[in-house]
Amino acid sequence: MRDGLCPQCQLTNSLFGMGNPLLDISAVVDKDFLDKYTLKPNDQILAEDKHKALFEEIVKKFNVEYHAGGATQNSIKIAQWMIQKPHNVGTFFGCIGKDKFGEILKQKAVEAHIDAHYYEQEEEPTGSCAACITGDNRSLVANLAAANCYKKDKHLDLEENWKLVEKAKVYYIAGFFLTVSLESILKVAKHASENNKLFCLNLSAPFICQFFKDNLMQVMPYVDVLFGNETEAATFAEEQDFETEDIKEIAKKAQALPKVNTKRQRIVVLTQGKDETTMAHEGKVETFPVLKIDPKDMVDTNGAGDAFVGGFLSELVQEKPLDQCVRAAHYAANVIIRRAGCTFPEKPDFN
Repeated sequence: MRDGLCPQCQLTNSLFGMGNPLLDISAVVDKDFLDKYTLKPNDQILAEDKHKALFEEIVKKFNVEYHAGGATQNSIKIAQWMIQKPHNVGTFFGCIGKDKFGEILKQKAVEAHIDAHYYEQEEEPTGSCAACITGDNRSLVANLAAANCYKKDKHLDLEENWKLVEKAKVYYIAGFFLTVSLESILKVAKHASENNKLFCLNLSAPFICQFFKDNLMQVMPYVDVLFGNETEAATFAEEQDFETEDIKEIAKKAQALPKVNTKRQRIVVLTQGKDETTMAHEGKVETFPVLKIDPKDMVDTNGAGDAFVGGFLSELVQEKPLDQCVRAAHYAANVIIRRAGCTFPEKPDFN
């Protein structure tokens, strides 16, 4: 035992996440609804003016479910669920409004046993994300609202909050947060790098790789573990002039991008839905088959990517081998796609 603490107690606040806390509003919709709002069946976008009415219409027209969401928060919750005890392994920072949706998010964080510290402000309402489901596709439209108001100086820099950052040993931020507070991400990323801790980032969506690539590439030198799916990887490769569409080559080239902390080589993990997961590390590329699932058991793929990351982080924070991290990632994603939203049973069945 180190510092007189039990190994489990040392896990408390060891995983830190920062991102956009959103209330997910999910519903099975039809093609006409997607066409009306010019949505692709499988995509993630930020809401524009033309989408404002979508949030009211989806609630009126379809049978909606509300779930606490936001990519990073989902992953932290899944990691906590996989670990079970102690509670509060995961810390989460993000911005919400002082409203009903905000109260729901706070309550859901307590129920998930994560240590959420929200920056609460009154200018903007709590953010929401419409998950428009057709078949096994999901089109996500995020109205960031309050989530977009996170301020480094008003929250991250506060002594009691920064202490929680210092307490962590693994950090995870989804690429979506690059649109909100680059300076907050860089402060956390540099802390991780300077202290030889693990900083993990997700490409999150093709639009991040395209329209926020300058922000993304400012953070990339600090990234120890990079996550992404096949569409994000393809867009990233195109934007970075990798001149390849081969997922293994993309993983290899992303792994070789410049890195500040040379004590750790970058790990790149790319998923491909039902196809094998690709991982590049230490100059080699490995592939891992995903767990098979009967299409009729698939309820909702929304949250599968977040669950994959959550499963991976649950083992990473316990310093388990990388193949075990991928196994846990596949297990968590397989559980989540059998359920609506990013929800899970009481206990995992993983060993």
